[in-house]
Amino acid sequence: MALFAVLQTTFLLALLPLRTYQSEVLSEPLPLTPESLNVSINSTKQCLHLQWTVHNPDYHQEFKMVFQIQISRFKASNVIWLENYSTTVKRNQVLHWSWESELPLECAIHFVRMRTMVDDARIPAPRLWSNWSSWEKADAQNSLGDHPLYVFPKDKLVEEGSNVTVCYISRNHQDNISCYLEDVLIYGRQLDQNVWAFEFKNVSFIRKTGTNFYCKGQGDPEGVVLLVSKVLEEPKNFSCETQDLKTLTCTWDPGNDTGLIQLPSYTLFESFSGKKTLCKHRNRCDWQVTQDSQEMYNFTLVAENYFRKRSVSILFNLIHGVHPMAPYSLFPKSVSATNATVTWKVYSIGSSSALLCQLQLLGEGKVIQQHNISVRVNGEYLLSELKPDTEYMARVRCAYADHFWKWSELISQNFTTAEAAPSEAPDVWRDVTFVSGHPTVTLFWKPLSKVHANGKILFYNVVVENLDEPSSLKVLSVPAPANSTKVTLNQSSYQICVTAHNSVGPSPASTVAISGHPGNENVEEGRMNGTEDGFPMSWKPQSRNATGYVVEWCDSPQHLPCVLRWKNLGPTNTDTVISSGAFRPGVRYNFRIYEISTKRMAHLLEKKAGYLKELAPSYNPKVNMSNLTSHSFTLSWKDYPTESQTGFIQGYYVYLKSKTGEKCHRGFEKTFLTDNSVCCKYTIDNPDQKTFVVKDLQPESAYEFLVTPYTSAGEGPLDDFRKVTTPDEYSHILIHIILPMVFFVFVIMIICYLKSQWLKDKCYPDIPDPYKSSVLSLIKFKENPHITIMNVNDCVPDAIEVVNKPEGSKMQFVGTRKSPTETKGTKPAYLDLLPTEKNYSGPGPCICFENFTYNQAASDLGYCGHFPVTPQAPHCQLGPLTSPENLLKTLEQSYMNSLGEIPAGEANLNYVSQLASPMSGDRESPPTNPPEPALCSEYKMQMAIPLGLASPARSENSSLSSTALLDPREHCH
Repeated sequence: MALFAVLQTTFLLALLPLRTYQSEVLSEPLPLTPESLNVSINSTKQCLHLQWTVHNPDYHQEFKMVFQIQISRFKASNVIWLENYSTTVKRNQVLHWSWESELPLECAIHFVRMRTMVDDARIPAPRLWSNWSSWEKADAQNSLGDHPLYVFPKDKLVEEGSNVTVCYISRNHQDNISCYLEDVLIYGRQLDQNVWAFEFKNVSFIRKTGTNFYCKGQGDPEGVVLLVSKVLEEPKNFSCETQDLKTLTCTWDPGNDTGLIQLPSYTLFESFSGKKTLCKHRNRCDWQVTQDSQEMYNFTLVAENYFRKRSVSILFNLIHGVHPMAPYSLFPKSVSATNATVTWKVYSIGSSSALLCQLQLLGEGKVIQQHNISVRVNGEYLLSELKPDTEYMARVRCAYADHFWKWSELISQNFTTAEAAPSEAPDVWRDVTFVSGHPTVTLFWKPLSKVHANGKILFYNVVVENLDEPSSLKVLSVPAPANSTKVTLNQSSYQICVTAHNSVGPSPASTVAISGHPGNENVEEGRMNGTEDGFPMSWKPQSRNATGYVVEWCDSPQHLPCVLRWKNLGPTNTDTVISSGAFRPGVRYNFRIYEISTKRMAHLLEKKAGYLKELAPSYNPKVNMSNLTSHSFTLSWKDYPTESQTGFIQGYYVYLKSKTGEKCHRGFEKTFLTDNSVCCKYTIDNPDQKTFVVKDLQPESAYEFLVTPYTSAGEGPLDDFRKVTTPDEYSHILIHIILPMVFFVFVIMIICYLKSQWLKDKCYPDIPDPYKSSVLSLIKFKENPHITIMNVNDCVPDAIEVVNKPEGSKMQFVGTRKSPTETKGTKPAYLDLLPTEKNYSGPGPCICFENFTYNQAASDLGYCGHFPVTPQAPHCQLGPLTSPENLLKTLEQSYMNSLGEIPAGEANLNYVSQLASPMSGDRESPPTNPPEPALCSEYKMQMAIPLGLASPARSENSSLSSTALLDPREHCH
């Protein structure tokens, strides 16, 4: 018991100093203020790096402390960041802390301070903060020069999708600065008097060379390049394998390129051995297998760039990752028309290891045979059931048989089988035309497919056999690649066989039979509609023992010559779909269906026509307009050629437009055209109707008309209206009157033209012939029976002016004769008709016989008169005449007496104007003061008097005499 008390006392004494020490630590404050605070600037990473220590010489324990850090910008009071940094602190330990600034550090002055607080469980509450340290200034602008404009950060490297802040510093406050991102003007926010910032959110990758940002003022522009990197992707499809159990090859998919000039680095680390290697390639890395028989491997692939790291791992057994090398020396041998033997070699992995090889046979790009063969060194396999004259490809790949991992690379070789005789008869058809009763047959055949030709076709044999004369054969050889020939036959029946030949032999024969007489072509044509798949058609058999059917058509019926196409069908087929890549919408296709008899004769069964797709007509028919009246006209047109029809014509539309806007006539309906004009429309639902009478029109009105066909797809174009104007209501009556009158006038003009000379002689002769005058019919001609005078009715002259012949003339008036010598040098005398009034003493009314047509001198005077004779001449040499009859007698006697003295053709006649008045003066020179012409009376008779009847004109030695015919009661004086 005493011993226990002693021990207890000793223990309590030992604990007393410790309790005292603990009480001292926990009760006294700890003045742990940060010391030696230092702030440095990392411009590359835009970071402020802080360094400080905590010094207390009294304590040596480790304490958990909290450091509260403040960061200000531009001035100490502008706090922009506050953060608590916790760590375990030892005495005199140097502490570090970094802060990355979004704003480039060169664009602003920063201030940093901190304080501490012990955050340890051994210190009872309350825990108090220490005093703040003094502000430490970080100024990156001290290193700048005197340039007027700066832009930061320089060559900033950022990751795609991050945020970036760019700023500029302008030393000239008056300068107007404009900033651009990729040549696009942008606007920022002002941070200080001379600092502006621009924030870019979620930046994107533009190009490997970076994104351009620049600012410009009055001086040179300044800018930076933002190098944007794509996000580094995690490697995909990471795997490792070996081909020789000596080297492992690991491969992966690195993903998209980050776009940086500096590529990511890839490191391969193996955890069992603790080894690692830096990969030389971006997607592959080699690892040497050690000789310590390590079978399991745990690889980790690490991809790293400036911003981040990506890693992927794989665990595998070396034996299970064997990927053999590709086989070699693949060779086909013993190739026939249907068989071929293929051999190859492989690389052996070990003496006891076997490879599984896969042999593939490809034809026309498809795998048609596949065989697996176990191989150690050499492989061999017999390929059968091949097609003659066919190109094949044999290819081989191998894998590790014990632990299959992956096939090796493929090795391939092409070969072609030998030819064989064609295995199928050519598909033959015929086209028969009759010329003068004799058939001309054009044979067509389709080239054999490569599968059935079994080689290159060299020629075709055509054997023509006359069935009426079996011993008569005609053999034609048509070299390939021709696919037709023409044969002229007589009216007998024939059998024609066609075979195709290659270098090995002939094909089976294809037979057609030809009758010497035309078949039944009078088969009604049916219509059908096409679909997207072609032309579906069906027919009814005519006989029960048909051996097949043939459908015939032309791919391009609008082009000549026709490219004949046909389709052979079996005897049980009574429907089919005809399709062709040459079929086009809006084209009419004609099909003929033949039934083949047991004797290989073809009989026409049906005709069909159709369109793959009907279209609206592309043009309108040419319309003739006739029978135009004031109230109607007739339209007529011709059929469309079937080759140009784009659909089955179902009828016609007749459009009528009137400028007066009158209502539509009976049978027409109002419609609107594409230009919103109003029109009247008449529907003709009978495609065979080609005439139409437009009725109920208004006279003297303008109309426009158009005729267009329509199909199930629509109507023709509506842009070719023709104009017509109806005539007046009575114009046809005028035409019936005017036309005959015009015709009659035309006939009269033709007659006048043909009788122009006769009309001229009768109506207006050039010079009247006195010998044809009817006046002389009153005189009994005694000497010359041919003398005639003009017929003058009731001519009672008062005076006659006679124009004498020259003095040498033998003719004298009223019996006065002179010798021929007396007529020389005389001037003409005139015969005046004086007025018959009594006591006539001067000019007065007169009657003159001078005609302007024949006396130009008189007509030029423009008045009625005569030229007086000289005063030396006797005033009158003609006695009084008691009556006109006496005058005529006197004239007759004088005229007849003078005929014998006037030579033939010398007689002359001068007519005096009927408007001439008596005057004196020289005949050839008009008077200087001619008297006013007196009113002349119309004469009743005009007489032609030869110049020989007149008195001789005066001359130098002779005088001109005038003879006046006076009233019986007057005499000449």
